[in-house]
Amino acid sequence: MDDFERTIRQFLAHIDVERGLSKATVSAYGADLKKYRQWLADQGVGGIAAVTTQDVERYIVFLDESGESSRSKARRLASIHALHRFAVNEHIVVDDVSAQVKAPKGVSTLPDVLTVDEVARLLDSIPVSQNREHDGAVSEFPDDPVMLRDKALLEFMYATGARVSEACGANLDDVDVDGRIARLMGSKQRLVPVGSYACEAIIRYLHAGRPKLESKSKGPVERRALFLNKRGKRLSRQSVWEIIRGAGERAHIDKPLHPHTLRHSFATHLIQGGADVRTVQELLGHASVTTTQIYTHISPENLI
Repeated sequence: MDDFERTIRQFLAHIDVERGLSKATVSAYGADLKKYRQWLADQGVGGIAAVTTQDVERYIVFLDESGESSRSKARRLASIHALHRFAVNEHIVVDDVSAQVKAPKGVSTLPDVLTVDEVARLLDSIPVSQNREHDGAVSEFPDDPVMLRDKALLEFMYATGARVSEACGANLDDVDVDGRIARLMGSKQRLVPVGSYACEAIIRYLHAGRPKLESKSKGPVERRALFLNKRGKRLSRQSVWEIIRGAGERAHIDKPLHPHTLRHSFATHLIQGGADVRTVQELLGHASVTTTQIYTHISPENLI
């Protein structure tokens, strides 16, 4: 195994274990980088330190001549950027030779967004009962605790625009269901409102879902964590990927689904509903309003 292949393996292990990306995402990175490495080898380029900016540019031209779509080329280039940044950070090479190579023109930078109807289908795909007393209090909770958790999780993520790390890192005392507000701990702390549907789902989960997950634990329970896995531990980012993917399959949604899809949809629906961009910026925790403005470019016709 040469140093190039070793670096690719180290990179894939890094995004799998340390960054917690989904198996499908890691596999996609691996396929992109395998093709990149093979092309370089065919050109007589040896180790990763021998790669030049011109090599990366020529590879993009090769993809173009091979009939690759703009989206596909952009994805492959993103994989290449990530690999070379990793190599620099790990002191395998000195410079990131891919840094100046831009994505092909015509590539859409708009995020994956669900329509309002698709979000409703996604949330409704998790079966929970609707048993209630006349005064509005929940009378019984015959539901599966995992389903109650999944319902609360997805409702919470869509209602708050939380990043997956913020949802997994949320503690019990970060959510005030009476005041309908949550504290999210991203790069900086922020308070966001939580809608009634999400609060309702969280209450049901806390009453009937979380205690059962705690009882299944064979070791110490993470008492502070809001969302627990089946072993009473804090829910992982990988698990959130699987929950969203499963919900999407049940809802028969063909669009790409990942935790950020709900965040993108949250922001886009707010903008389309008339919310001020600066307000959405604060809710999302963006450092710059420029980042938030991308959501103003999504066609309203796609959000009916």
